[in-house]
This record gives sequence, C-alpha cells and structure tokens, in this order.
Amino acid sequence: MRLGVLDIGSNTGHLLVVDAHGGAAPSPAYSHKEPLRLAEHLDADGALSDEGADALREFVGSARTVADDKGCSEILAFATSAVRDATNSFRVLADVHAATGVDVSVLSGEDEARLTFLACRRWFGWSAGRLAMFDIGGGSLEIAAGPDEAPEVAWSLPLGAARLARTWFAATPPDPDVVKQLRTEVRAEIARDAGHVLRGGRPDRAAASSKTFRSLARICGAAPSAEGRLVRRVLPATTLSEWIPKLAAMNDAELAELPGVSASRTHQILSGALVAEAVMDIFDLPELEVCPWALREGLILERFDHLGFRP
Repeated sequence: MRLGVLDIGSNTGHLLVVDAHGGAAPSPAYSHKEPLRLAEHLDADGALSDEGADALREFVGSARTVADDKGCSEILAFATSAVRDATNSFRVLADVHAATGVDVSVLSGEDEARLTFLACRRWFGWSAGRLAMFDIGGGSLEIAAGPDEAPEVAWSLPLGAARLARTWFAATPPDPDVVKQLRTEVRAEIARDAGHVLRGGRPDRAAASSKTFRSLARICGAAPSAEGRLVRRVLPATTLSEWIPKLAAMNDAELAELPGVSASRTHQILSGALVAEAVMDIFDLPELEVCPWALREGLILERFDHLGFRP
C-alpha cells in the first residue's frame, strides 16, 4: 500500500509518501515540504497568527493534492509542538479540515517521544541494547529510553531550537551573557528529571534524531547526506563543545555557509547546539549516533504494525 504521512512541525511541513511491503522497511517514494516556521507565528497570547494559520492551511491543501496525485490510499496527518501549544489550535485545525478534508491530529509530547523511540529502535535493532533517544525539534526536546520497543520513560521539554532562539536571541551574534544564561537554564531544565533515564542504567547506545542533530553532526565532520543513510554518523561531545564558541560569534551569513545548515535555520543552530551539549554532558555521553529515522517513520511503523506489515 502507499501511505502519505503529513508532519506539521514547528519549523517545517513535510509530506512523506511511502510504500509498505510485508517484511520490508517502509520505502520512501516522494517528499514534499515547505518551511512554515509556525513556532515563530505564535503571538504574545500563545495563539497562532492569521499568517501562520493561512500558511498551514495552504500547505495542507497542497500536500493533499500531492498525496492524491501520487496515489496514496491514506493520509496520516499530525502536528507537534507549535500547534500543540497554540491556544487556538482547535479552531485552526477545524478550518484546515473544512478547507482540505484532512484531519490533522495533535500528538502529545510523550507520544512524540515514544514514536521517535520506536523508529530509532527499529533502525538500530536489538543489538543496540538499552537505548536512549534524544530529538531536538523546533518547539521541544524529546527524551526516551529503555531496553524494549516501548520506552520505559518518555517525556518532552519546551527546549526546541526555534523556541529558544525566538525567546533568547534578539540578534546574531547574540550577547555572550545571554548565551551563558541560556546554557545554565537549559541544563537545569534537563537535569531536573534526568534521573528517569539514569535510574534504569547507562544506555548501551545513545541515538540522536532530527534535523538539528544532523546539522550539528555535519558541522562537526559527519558525512554529507549525499553519501546515503547507511553511513554511520556521530556527533562527538568534545567537537561540539569546541564549535559552540565559534557558532556564538557568527552572524547569519557566516552560519549559512557551514555544511549542513540551511539559510532558514541559521538563527536556531546555536540554541540547538546548547541543548545537544547539555544532553551529552548531563547524561555523560561521549557521542550521539545520528538515526536517519525519526517521528514520521515511527508513526508509519506503528500504523504498519496495526495493518500486519512488520518490517
């Protein structure tokens, strides 16, 4: 069967068209995405602005057209942190459904962590042993860990790269004192519940999922995406720590010249790096291994499991 998975993230809207075959991993057939930056369209009252709502509705409509053109028999549409946090999300999604016929579900932070963990577990397999998973999105950081396919612990923190950049950094390069204060607050937030992961024992493998981690790994010397998904890519803690002062001193134009950094994400690469460094320091991880599968794949895998397709 052919399935369309529509991911409305805090930064990007992404439709992934995949084919399902019994006994095989989901096979990507087509990708359609646009930068929505919904996290930046939340006003002072926490509502999604008219501009953001219009962009969301137009993108979902275009994604519906693409999914129909590509022969998708079903569309799984979901939204994450930015829409989850919006005080007017119910009305906005009702308008989207009325205009496009697409029913967009809002994932809880815990479900986001759980599904991303499932994707990482399936990618690395049982040989990974006890697995810890970290995902930095635009609006939130997801953390999950456990020895099985369902994590023992899964939670979400409001430490997304776009959210922090919007709240803390008025310009690039940012004020060094502001960077120092953000670093302290990020670490305190993560450390507050770190015992949930550490209580079960040290992870045998630590996985990183998301565009932010992929970009940071690329900056730190990982292979480019052109070399394929099967190439092992890691984000070393020591190398990242060496890069953070350099990132903090760069302007947008200089950041956009770095490998793996798109122009639309230059403003949030430093905040993402501070979160990634905090994760590795607090959980005493020398490196994180980048997982090519993430939330979208987790949702696909769960859906295929229910249909009886077990990759």
